[in-house]
Amino acid sequence: MAAPLKAVDGNADRTADLLALMSDLATRSRAAARVLALAPPEQKNRALEAMERAIRANAAAILAANAEDVAEARASGNATSSFIDRLTLTPARVEGMAEGIAVVRGIADPVGIVTESWQRPNGMTIERVRVPLGVVGVIFESRPNVAADAGVLCLKSGNAVILRGGSDSFRSCRAIHECLVQGLREAGLPEAAITLVPTRDRAAVGMMLSGLNGSIDVIVPRGGKSLVARVEQEARVPVFAHLEGVNHVYVDASADLAMAKSIVLNAKMRRTGVCGAAETLLVDRAAAGKNLKPLVEMLLEAGCEVRGDDAVQETDARVKPASEDDWDTEYLDAIIAAKVVDGVDGAIAHIQDHGSHHTDAIVSENDAAAKKFLSEVDSAIVLHNASTQFADGGEFGFGAEIGIATGRFHARGPVGAEQLTSFKYRVHGTGQTRP
Repeated sequence: MAAPLKAVDGNADRTADLLALMSDLATRSRAAARVLALAPPEQKNRALEAMERAIRANAAAILAANAEDVAEARASGNATSSFIDRLTLTPARVEGMAEGIAVVRGIADPVGIVTESWQRPNGMTIERVRVPLGVVGVIFESRPNVAADAGVLCLKSGNAVILRGGSDSFRSCRAIHECLVQGLREAGLPEAAITLVPTRDRAAVGMMLSGLNGSIDVIVPRGGKSLVARVEQEARVPVFAHLEGVNHVYVDASADLAMAKSIVLNAKMRRTGVCGAAETLLVDRAAAGKNLKPLVEMLLEAGCEVRGDDAVQETDARVKPASEDDWDTEYLDAIIAAKVVDGVDGAIAHIQDHGSHHTDAIVSENDAAAKKFLSEVDSAIVLHNASTQFADGGEFGFGAEIGIATGRFHARGPVGAEQLTSFKYRVHGTGQTRP
């Protein structure tokens, strides 16, 4: 067994020690990726089963580590309530991690699946087959459960992964990572298959974005706008873009009001700090007289600040005027922008101008309006009569997700095990040569 990676002081300068650490980490990850690419499904599933057991057995240690992270974040005086919510683990959330691993174990192994096969006139057979990407670098901020989600999805898809969690969740991620390594060890897989960068030094992020001399094949950022902007600006390897979730719920004139109220409240207030939370409410002008005031009052009474256009402000004195910036803001807090629009066309136009291509929903009993919305809204996830908070790989049956990709290349929407594969062509001949 290889010697463990040496931790570097979180306050260390960009020294030779850090360079040596990251170089060693990259070398081990690349070697592990070669092993995982050929690992049989049964061996990977044994590791996942052991990880699930380890998470449950070490729940108390994970929660204790997380409590230290949360206490440190609170003491800083800079943490918002939504940030604390994203950082905090509870017994239910730890159990959710274990359950997610079980679901990932149960899904079909994507590696080696032949997606297409055809025969050429000369008798050759050509197959397109799924293969791992190689080494995935995941850079994330406050949500420690990302360590488990990313680790197990990469393992299932035959990829090695380098995890760089935020400094705020350092202890939590370390406790979770120890459980993942235990599972790898029990299954006889290389421990470097899932590596946690053992330093808080921000210089490590820059080294990952450089590709570590060709050792990282793709970068996945999970965090706020500033992190994603840095990744897209500095990365020298492909990126699964995960832009901010400026998500909309459009309430059509035909909507059932009770359903609309339930969906809007859940989409905004279930968890305000997740990327699937709704940030803008759009209401059809044709039924605003019936629907607008009940929706606005419901949000206000639930403790949500409402920032609206003139029509929305007229419904309740507590509504604050919306600025132009509000239509483009991901609040990740109990704040929502609200606007009256001219039907489904007005909603689509607003989303086109201000959306982030993440997740948008329509509440409507009109099939034609719903079909138009689902067809024309250019987002990774579009929903009809359902909450935007279903923007989650677990809710899609993937067990977990490594992120919500909002770009258009390779993967889009929740990135699960299948989306972490590429493909190659296998060609079977009987001695053919090209004339």
